[in-house]
Amino acid sequence: MAGGFARGASVRELFKRIFTRHHHKHRETEKGCSPPKRPTASPKKPDSMLRFVKLSENACAPTRGSAKAAGYDLYSAYDYMIPAMDKAVVKTDIQIALPSGCYGRVAPRSGLAAKHFIDVGAGVIDEDYRGNVAVVLFNFGKESFKVKRGDRVAQLICERICYPELEELEGLDETDRGAGGFGSTGQS
Repeated sequence: MAGGFARGASVRELFKRIFTRHHHKHRETEKGCSPPKRPTASPKKPDSMLRFVKLSENACAPTRGSAKAAGYDLYSAYDYMIPAMDKAVVKTDIQIALPSGCYGRVAPRSGLAAKHFIDVGAGVIDEDYRGNVAVVLFNFGKESFKVKRGDRVAQLICERICYPELEELEGLDETDRGAGGFGSTGQS
């Protein structure tokens, strides 16, 4: 016997013995006191909490219409009258802290748009904004539109965002589309 192996043992038997010894040795290391060289904890989950503060007793907490609704409804904290073909800045009297890596998109509510020609403008809330969340409402209808305290006026959608660095170049690479826009891909 040389080195623990019998003379004349087949290559297959030798390989099996070497593998078995290595495997048992490796299992002992896993059970032993040596810590792993790389951290084994799972990566931290991204923050997905939308935090808010009511700034007055007029404020309503944002709500979702269903468990899978894309946005949280935002409520007016005051009464407003928006004349036809005019706009108003509607305060919600809430402050928000968006989840890390998100911005807030203030979007119209489909019912207000379809029934009353009410639309939303200037709908971006930066991740680091901490002021009173306000909604710019446009009345594209032919009659004045009354907003009452507690009315749902818009929805807040949290969207992931990329913060790219800026690089100025002399020119850009060519693409199949090129500079065509404003419906150019629908033309034959």
